[in-house]
Amino acid sequence: MFRLSEYMRQLVHPTPARHRKGPVKPVVIWNLTRRCNLRCRHCYTVSADVDFPGELPTEKVFEVLDDIGAMRVPGLILSGGEPLSRKDFFEIAEHARGKSRMLALSTNGTRIFGEAADRVAEIGFHYVGISIDGIGETNDWFRGVDGAFADALRGVRECKARGIKVGLRFTLTEGNYQSLPDILRLCEDEGVDKFYLSHLVYAGRGDKNRGEDAEHDRSRRAMDLLIDRAWAGENGGAPLDIVTGNNDADAGYFLRWVARNFDADRVAHMREHLAAWGGNSSGLGVANIDFLGNVHPDTYWSDYTVGNVKTAPFSEIWAGDDPMLATLRTRPRPLKGRCGICQLQDVCGGNTRIRALQLTGDPWAEDPACYLTGEEIGVADTDRLRTTPFRGKRNDPAHSFF
Repeated sequence: MFRLSEYMRQLVHPTPARHRKGPVKPVVIWNLTRRCNLRCRHCYTVSADVDFPGELPTEKVFEVLDDIGAMRVPGLILSGGEPLSRKDFFEIAEHARGKSRMLALSTNGTRIFGEAADRVAEIGFHYVGISIDGIGETNDWFRGVDGAFADALRGVRECKARGIKVGLRFTLTEGNYQSLPDILRLCEDEGVDKFYLSHLVYAGRGDKNRGEDAEHDRSRRAMDLLIDRAWAGENGGAPLDIVTGNNDADAGYFLRWVARNFDADRVAHMREHLAAWGGNSSGLGVANIDFLGNVHPDTYWSDYTVGNVKTAPFSEIWAGDDPMLATLRTRPRPLKGRCGICQLQDVCGGNTRIRALQLTGDPWAEDPACYLTGEEIGVADTDRLRTTPFRGKRNDPAHSFF
């Protein structure tokens, strides 16, 4: 995750970079269930509104939570499917309280109202992230259910009314890129605390619909908009914590913006901070447990399992000698193609490996979603702004901001 606002703050109030020391404890993203009341086009778990066999029982979930708590992980995110679809969700959430420094809920927001909203507030989640992928009908088409936008927006308002920190999550595609300015305005209008832009990852239905991935130039224009908004937020504008995910080229693009607008000392300061972060953290600073108890390098690596919490504690699995985890933790990684010769490897960490794996069968090939030009990454090749043909419903081009 690229914390744009946090790094923008370094330009206004610089502080020393904090370098990692010793083993990195991961943020654990736990897909508690595969059941979901929506049918999103980019769903990496291919969830549906049915019961899937093999879901971990409550008692086992508690046992794993105790093990995670003993690890003192920095963050625990309860996700799905739609996590509120589990009948024991609030029991699990109460048991999860205090097991990490940050407890978050990743939800589509449609079930957060009334008593359920009260329970979310009582448990004391540090953050609730609600996914909205467009305004009105655009969101409903993207998420496969009429009325999903209205229900998600109700969830945002119910959280805000109870003093819960809430964020909106938006996945950029060719079908909804024009909605981004409106989503940012919605954040301001509703007093949303955080905005997370996710780039499409080719997993689950996101892989089936990867032809809808945003063209490279769309990604660049989206970052221009977010950078302008983050800069305004650090200079007297309405506060909004902006982060992006699943395309660590965003950090390199931001560094180029810094180089155009600040002196060499400030650029060097920013690069040190970005290198200390290190970019993609799959298998290192991020871990995933799926609804069956399988452990993966991140939420998108469902085809690669490190172990299962039914047969071994998560802490032992994560500290084991799995070869893929070992390679993902290597710096620099054994990257190929443009990624292998890129001069920003220390900043992006090789970007999102699962996209390379899905397209080429090789997890170390170049990431096809990197939208930086050869000049920008310090390699001698031509500009590679992709113009993937779009196959799906578009918004009204009259509303385009690109």
